Amino acid sequence: MNTPEKIQSFRDAFNKLRAEIGKVIVGHQEIVDGTLTSLFSGGHVLLEGVPGLGKTLLVRTLSEVMDLSFSRIQFTPDLMPADILGTNLVMEGPDGRRAFEFQRGPVFAHLVLADEINRATPKTQSAMLEAMQEKQVTAGGSVRKLAEPFFVLATQNPIDQEGTYPLPEAQLDRFFVKLVVGYPTAGDLSEILTRTTEGHKATVEKIMDGATLLDFQQLVRQVPVASHVKDFAVRLVLATHPKSETAAPVTNQYLRFGSSPRGGQCLLLAAKVRALTEGRYNVSIDDIVVVAPAVLRHRLILNFEADAEGITTDHVIASILKELPKEATVARV
Repeated sequence: MNTPEKIQSFRDAFNKLRAEIGKVIVGHQEIVDGTLTSLFSGGHVLLEGVPGLGKTLLVRTLSEVMDLSFSRIQFTPDLMPADILGTNLVMEGPDGRRAFEFQRGPVFAHLVLADEINRATPKTQSAMLEAMQEKQVTAGGSVRKLAEPFFVLATQNPIDQEGTYPLPEAQLDRFFVKLVVGYPTAGDLSEILTRTTEGHKATVEKIMDGATLLDFQQLVRQVPVASHVKDFAVRLVLATHPKSETAAPVTNQYLRFGSSPRGGQCLLLAAKVRALTEGRYNVSIDDIVVVAPAVLRHRLILNFEADAEGITTDHVIASILKELPKEATVARV
C-alpha cells in the first residue's frame, strides 16, 4: 500500500469511528476527536466535567466500536492498589497442595475505564503510574507485561467538588490529553432528551481490532515533521517555563512550573494525527496550534496569583500562542 492509500485508509477508519460514536454521543465533536487522536497516538485520555455529561458513556461506546477487551474500575476512597493491579491468593490444586497464584486485576485489559479517578486517594492513584507509562505491572514479586494496545481513559469531576483529590503531577503528565467536557447546547440537549426518554436504542458496529490500530499508530509515527515545525513545538514548550530566558511574559506572571518534555512529544504526535485526518503527510504549525490546549492544559501548574485572579491554563496557553512568533527570530544553540 502506497502513502496516499495509507492516508486514505487512516481517514476512513477515523471517520468511521467518529460516525459510530456519533450514533450514541450527541455533540461533543471536539471531545470525540480528541479521544480518537489519543487512541491513534497510543496515549491516555483524561475527561473532566461535572456528573451527567456523558463522559462514561463516551468511553463505553468507544469500547463497543473497538474489538478490544474492556474493563471498568470505579474509583472510590476505599479502593486499594491491589484492587487495580491484582494480588497473590492461596489456591488449592487438584492434588490438594496449596500455593500462591497471582490473580490479575482489572488493569489487565486493552481499554481501561478509570471512572471518577480523582475520588481515590493518592496512594491508589499512583498504582496506575507504571501501567500508564511502561505498560507493565510490578505485583506479586514479578513484572507482568500488559497486552497492547493499552489505553486508560479516565473521568474526573472538577476538583472543587466534595470528596475529590487532585491528581499527582506525575500522573497528570502521563495523560496524552486532558479534555474538558462542557454542557450541551440547547439543540444537543433536546436531541439527548429525545434519545433517552422515547425508547431510542442505538446499536453500533465494531470498526477496528487491536492489530489494525497498532498499524495505524506506526503510520502516525512515520509522518515527517519539518525542522521549522519541530522548532515551533520546542519554543512553545520552552515558553511555558517560568523564569527562563524563553519564558513568555504571561508565563512568568501566572505559572509555577511549565510543560515537561513529554508535552513536546505529545504535541508532535497529536499534530501528526490531525495532519492525517486532513489528508496530509506532513505537519504544519497550525496543527501544533490546534492541539496545544488539550495537550498542555494539564501540564502547566498555576501560581497563587493565577488562582486569585481566576486565570486558567487555557488562558495562559492562548496568550503564549498569540505572542509566540511562527518563525524563530534567533537561532538556538
